[in-house]
Amino acid sequence: MLDFRYIVVGAGFAGSVLAERIASQLNEKVLLIDRKKHIGGHCFDHLDSNGIIRHVYGPHLFHTNSKKVWDYLSNFTDWDYYQHRVLAFVDGSLIPIPFNFNSLYNIFPRYQAEKIEKKLLEYYPLNSKIPILDLLNNRDETIRSFSEYVYSKIFKNYTAKQWNIDPLKLDPSVIARVPVFIGYDDRYFQDIYQAVPKNGYAKLFENLLSHKNIKLLLGTDFKEIASITEEGVLIGNKIFSGIIIYTGSVDELFEFKFGYLPYRSLKLVFKTIEKEFYQAAATINYPNNYSYTRITEFKYIHYTSSKNTTILFEYPDEYRIEENDPYYPILTEDNVKLYNKYINIIKEINNIFIIGRLAEYKYYNMDEVVLKALELFEKGFKNEK
Repeated sequence: MLDFRYIVVGAGFAGSVLAERIASQLNEKVLLIDRKKHIGGHCFDHLDSNGIIRHVYGPHLFHTNSKKVWDYLSNFTDWDYYQHRVLAFVDGSLIPIPFNFNSLYNIFPRYQAEKIEKKLLEYYPLNSKIPILDLLNNRDETIRSFSEYVYSKIFKNYTAKQWNIDPLKLDPSVIARVPVFIGYDDRYFQDIYQAVPKNGYAKLFENLLSHKNIKLLLGTDFKEIASITEEGVLIGNKIFSGIIIYTGSVDELFEFKFGYLPYRSLKLVFKTIEKEFYQAAATINYPNNYSYTRITEFKYIHYTSSKNTTILFEYPDEYRIEENDPYYPILTEDNVKLYNKYINIIKEINNIFIIGRLAEYKYYNMDEVVLKALELFEKGFKNEK
């Protein structure tokens, strides 16, 4: 392993993009390590017994406004253009999510919906996305009353169920991820580019990591081969002088020296249903009913003519180390302070770079982490040759 100048830990998007760039642009050998037995991290998928592409760790819908990211990934996959739509089960009805003017007219009597629509357009631009917390703080009584209803029916219980915490204790960026849309566009995303890899994410990653300079070491925990000492990163009995790109949890890297960083996990239950389609949209959210948060039907995402359909129930779960996977960092003030203690140690080690959702204790969309990886390569490594 000391023969490699670059060691990348984690074969999700962050690690895989950097491994590909270093291998292809710098002509350097890269060792890519992942504790999972497959590439792609949580984007991994496969063809199930119904002939449907199943996203093993929950639905992943690619969307971006970045031409740079789109053009880069298009080198490794063809696309099926796909625009995601989500419904929510509220008071016995299915309404579009994010909450928009279509939802408004589904829920309220027409005279009341028209009044709310007019008020919203007085304060906010058409086709804008407004965080629910901003609406709650609006000085207009009509908007404030409307937003309190939306918050209680769409956000409050779903967020509490998902995070097992009072929503108001979370970082505002968490709630802002699902805004109210001021308009009639009921797509879940409004990005310029929206698609899924034609042959699935696993095939995309296979193409991404096919360069001869990339050596994969799967089913291996980085801690099994390396340790952090005061002198630096020890591999075997020698200090590693090359570059390490780390995408895993930073508390694990330092043996939980300051304590455990809290995450939320998921319990995923897949079912085959013996009918062509099970529900009215790819994803239906259940903010107020049932212990699961949503049901996804993959035939909508990767259509096939199978007589059966595959659905997924998502149940929020506590993260238990070595028992399940960390999905979402719990962004509270105390947890961010704990994270920063680990970051202060990393800053003292000049050959470790961290990137990605786990390493940065931050939620990223797929396109965001790809862009960040491309930028890290261009700023940190591109001119090394």
